[in-house]
Amino acid sequence: MRVLKPIFIFLLTIAYNISNAQYTEVINSNRPGLSESAFSVGTNVVQFEVGAFTVKEEHTPLQYEVSGFGIDFSVRYGLLFEQLEISLDGVYQNDNITFNSASVPFEDKRANFRNLTLGAKYLLYDPYKNAEEAKPNLYSYHANRRFQWKSLIPAVSVYVGGNFDTKDNPYTAPDVEGFSPKVMIATQNNFNGGWVFVMNLIKDRIGSEFSDFQYIFTLTHSFTPQWVVFGEAQGISSDFYADNIFRFGGAYLWSQNFQLDANIAFNTKDTPSVFNIAFGASYRLDFHKDKKVDNGNGNTGNFKKKRKKNRKKEDDFDSDDL
Repeated sequence: MRVLKPIFIFLLTIAYNISNAQYTEVINSNRPGLSESAFSVGTNVVQFEVGAFTVKEEHTPLQYEVSGFGIDFSVRYGLLFEQLEISLDGVYQNDNITFNSASVPFEDKRANFRNLTLGAKYLLYDPYKNAEEAKPNLYSYHANRRFQWKSLIPAVSVYVGGNFDTKDNPYTAPDVEGFSPKVMIATQNNFNGGWVFVMNLIKDRIGSEFSDFQYIFTLTHSFTPQWVVFGEAQGISSDFYADNIFRFGGAYLWSQNFQLDANIAFNTKDTPSVFNIAFGASYRLDFHKDKKVDNGNGNTGNFKKKRKKNRKKEDDFDSDDL
């Protein structure tokens, strides 16, 4: 019984979260940064996120330069219920690396996926599911924009996925090939005034000698319903590669289902130095349908239709009596 009780509580928690899911009327994109939102796209929503970026790196101690381009993409789908999302993410890069250490520079051409990952994300806790109950103050503009301590409680989701790396990939560590797991915890705080803070804690390529740990902190601010700006800090730590990368940019909501974005990325070291410019877009195919809710008395929202049918039956009965 002691073992079954926690399982029972866990199942109840999942059922409660499913019944209190929320759906956004506009596209919920992870771009223009690299962090993952805690929320899914919604059931029966297929979302495509793609971007192109320049590659410019220079390693001063080892005397080599890298220049080229890359394409990153994500295909997201809301499966079964609102909290669950499956996704396929990838980054493809094509560049030239030039070694200047010798008397005659040597150039090599490279092309491969930096990463290709299939995974699933599940929203464990949503503090905003009853946000409609928090009614605005109709008499004070400042009261509505005042900081609320409860906003410090974030939405929390977990991600579990698998990387697929080819053999002799120039962008991965020597022992990394085939399948390797990836896990992540994603949190999200929505503050008054259009501020959103997202945090990702990632353990990638688990099981290899060069498994890395990453953190991504992203702060966004919406000036209008269409325009948003963001700043992001990404830290990478492993025996193969370590870095701290900063990104700044913005996005424009073109329509309810389409978003454009742009950003720049750079670091503060020369082993190697990094500077990238990226442009991207997000588009969704929205097949979402709200489920009918039974309030416990058999009413699913069709009471008007039932009332009309009952009236028609009563009229037919009265006409028969005449």
